[in-house]
Amino acid sequence: MSYYFSTKVVGAFDDVIDRIREALKTQGFGIISEIDMQAALREKIGVDFRRYTILGACNPALAYEALQIEDKVGTMLPCNVVVQERGDGIEVAAIDPVASMQAIENHELNAKAAVVANKLKAAIETLRMAAEAVD
Repeated sequence: MSYYFSTKVVGAFDDVIDRIREALKTQGFGIISEIDMQAALREKIGVDFRRYTILGACNPALAYEALQIEDKVGTMLPCNVVVQERGDGIEVAAIDPVASMQAIENHELNAKAAVVANKLKAAIETLRMAAEAVD
C-alpha cells in the first residue's frame, strides 16, 4: 500500500500552490501551516534544494470527529500536502490517511480516515483533470 496520492502538473510553482489550496478548500480543508523547505534548508544547514513546500491541510469537522474517537490522533494531524519541483513538472502529493492510521487499531477511526482520503484524492484529481484539459 502506498502512503500517498500524487499527480504531476505543468505550470508555475506558485500557481500550482494556489490551485491545490483552492482544490483543498472545495473539499472542506484549510491550510493551517506552510513550510518552505527550500528556504528552511538554506537557512538551517546552508544547502540548496529544489522548491518544495509542505502545506498542512486540515478539515476541521473531520479532525474534530477523529479527536473524539482517538485523542492521540493529533500526533498525525494535519494532513500534509507536498508541492515540489521535479524535472518533468510540478508534483503534488498528499498523505494517504488510511495508510497512516493503520498504526492505530481503531476501526471507527479507520472509517473516518477513508472519508479524509477520498477528499484528498478528489483535490489531487482536480489538478490532474485540469492538467489533462490543457494538454
